[in-house]
Amino acid sequence: MPDYFEIERLVEDLAKIYSTACATSWFKLTNNKRPTKEEFRTKVVEFMRHFEYSLSTYPETTEANQFRDYAKKILESEIKSVLSGDNNEVEKRYKYYVDYS
Repeated sequence: MPDYFEIERLVEDLAKIYSTACATSWFKLTNNKRPTKEEFRTKVVEFMRHFEYSLSTYPETTEANQFRDYAKKILESEIKSVLSGDNNEVEKRYKYYVDYS
């Protein structure tokens, strides 16, 4: 298996850096100051899934297909972590948003 360190770090931090910021902004723009945890997690995942578009732009080669499959596998793992409430960064961001909105 090739070294995909960069993509592993990106997917690992996707929810923390990109998706929670987008979800929080979305809730602010819709004037929802008290989304449920499930609503917040679902919105975070919605933004995480945008990364699938980026993966789709890689070339259609055997190596790129292996890369894409690997990236999708770790993305799904991170999504499960968010939906189950096991991603501490998402949980912290949710608490901060609802406590200070």
